[in-house]
Amino acid sequence: MSILIKNVLHEDTITDVLIEGNRIARIAPNLPSPEGAEVIDGTDKAVIPGFINTHTHAAMTLFRGYGDDLPLMEWLEDYIWPVEAKMTAHDVYVGARLACLEMLRSGTTCFLDMYMHPLETARAVEELGLRAHLSYTLFDQGGAERAALDRKRSYEYYEAFKAFSDRITFTLGPHAIYTVSGEQLQFCHKFAVEHNVKINLHLAETKGEVDECVRQHGLTPVRYLEKLGILSEHLIVAHVVWVDDEEMDLLAKHRVSVVHNPASNMKLCSGYTFKYEEMKKRGIRLGIGTDGCSSSNNLDMVIAMKLASLLGKAWRFSPTATKAADIYHSATIGGAEILEIPAGRIAEGMLADLSLVDLNVPELVPLNSLTSNLVYATSGSSCIDTVIIDGVIRMRDRYVPGQEEIIAEAREVARRLFGHG
Repeated sequence: MSILIKNVLHEDTITDVLIEGNRIARIAPNLPSPEGAEVIDGTDKAVIPGFINTHTHAAMTLFRGYGDDLPLMEWLEDYIWPVEAKMTAHDVYVGARLACLEMLRSGTTCFLDMYMHPLETARAVEELGLRAHLSYTLFDQGGAERAALDRKRSYEYYEAFKAFSDRITFTLGPHAIYTVSGEQLQFCHKFAVEHNVKINLHLAETKGEVDECVRQHGLTPVRYLEKLGILSEHLIVAHVVWVDDEEMDLLAKHRVSVVHNPASNMKLCSGYTFKYEEMKKRGIRLGIGTDGCSSSNNLDMVIAMKLASLLGKAWRFSPTATKAADIYHSATIGGAEILEIPAGRIAEGMLADLSLVDLNVPELVPLNSLTSNLVYATSGSSCIDTVIIDGVIRMRDRYVPGQEEIIAEAREVARRLFGHG
């Protein structure tokens, strides 16, 4: 199938974009329309790459507004984990469908997820047409029986994921160093190397986590992982607020990717001094994540970009830090590099994962800088008009087919879990 987007703004130029199959085939003005192509009028619209959310927990859309304004461990132990223990596989599917809908409506085309029942999330992703790297969550807490079960399931899920389209990729998700044993982390590294998959891990999120790691192992989290031998290009670590210069050097040396989650870091008061500039100078691949809706309340990457940029400026007292262009890069090209997919740019040969931005929304006028307006002035849900993923139109005129049923079912599941919707 071919799609021709006519008269659309791309890098300050009005041009046409031709999609053939799942790739961007040509970018040039006045392109002829191939026979049978679907033509989209791009007048008063801009074409941008789809955002890549490199850390979230999709099904936790169902937790939106639950357990707010609490410390991290109290929030996890007294609110989140008890409800998660009651969730069925179908509940995860319903929550993941709601997440996919929300991400589509705000311009996210690919995400890296960590949650239980990953096959249910994969089913939701398949149906709504996104691209995703989905992690099976390992959570042994030092227990041999659970550790053995998680190892067994890792192999089973790796095989089961082969039934899905190539938009969906299996990854391993050891939850954190305080919930997964060192031996299990080493298993994850070995598995990742053998099967060429990613490892998705929370790391150095709080000062308490660092202190406990030093108490138990005599090392800070990054140094602990180095001792275990699992720092590598397979590893993607989220949060990473509490690190020093030597630890950042280690992350760079081993080509570990890092994901900044500004909304949850601020809301849970995990820390605010994410060292974006220092990591960028070291060549560390940096992504932006929303985290789950239980700790950030939405999955809008445009809002996440604004928070990341403003937070980086505020704690440094520097208006030149965390520039809009750098943060935009992390939310697009940076995410694609972390997940090793040919996306994140509007260029010939790239995957046709892109969005059309409505330039007639008030907050995008005037258009002195599209990048600046996207990072500072708007939200994805208000300005994204059309989303194309893998060469297929998944949202048009802000409408996703079936969205009413997705919302209604999510409300019903929430009422059962929490007593309200």
